Order: sequence, then structure tokens, then C-alpha cells
Amino acid sequence: MKLFLGEFDHVLDDRGRVTLPRKIRQVLEYGDVVLSKGFDGCIFGFDPESWQKEAGKHLESPVTDKSGRELRRYLFSAADNVQADKLGRIILPTHLKEYAGITGKVKFIGAGDHFEIWDTDTWAKYPKDLRTP
Repeated sequence: MKLFLGEFDHVLDDRGRVTLPRKIRQVLEYGDVVLSKGFDGCIFGFDPESWQKEAGKHLESPVTDKSGRELRRYLFSAADNVQADKLGRIILPTHLKEYAGITGKVKFIGAGDHFEIWDTDTWAKYPKDLRTP
């Protein structure tokens, strides 16, 4: 099982690229990443295998179930495959940057089976009591 762990600070460059932290790149095979809207104003990042597992969970819900349809639309309509370049940089799709309010500094958060990309200021405002179990 692949696990994404830790917190890392990075900066978006003028072309909309951000360098994946080394520890995250080590978990990814071939630099393939699936990005999608996360919850609470962040971007979710998955390696393709973990994305397939997550997608499978949501596809088990029948299409006749309204909440299942809505969650599928939320996750899949915003999803995008991106490839890290040889320096480990990925381009954040415009629609995801706008959703997460990312314009400069970003915070990568390991979240187990996926990682999250936050605007640094948004993450700093995230309730600290929710960060501690």
C-alpha cells in the first residue's frame, strides 16, 4: 500500500506549475497524478492505482441514488490526469487552482491514500482543533 505522509511548502511558478515534494514523487510511479476537487477547498492528488480504488468505491453506488450521482459529478467532472516533468513539476489545471484559491504559495498535505494541495493561507486558517485527533 502506498501512503502519502507529511506537510511540505512549495510555490506556484509563473506558468502555473508546482514542484511535487520529493517524498510525494517517491510514492508516485512514473510521475502520473490524478487531480480532482477535494473537500474543504483543497485539491486531491492520487496515484493512478489509488484513484482507481477510490473511483471504484463511488461507482458501486447505483446511478439511481441521487447523492451517489452528485458525488460522482463532483469528483469526476473536475478530475484531470497530469504528468510530472523531469524536474518533478506538474501544471495545476486552472479550474482546480480557482476552486482552491491558489495563486502563489501552496501546502502539500499527506493524507494517507492521497495527498492534498492547499493554498497556504487557507490551510493556515483551517481550524487547528480539526488537525489534532
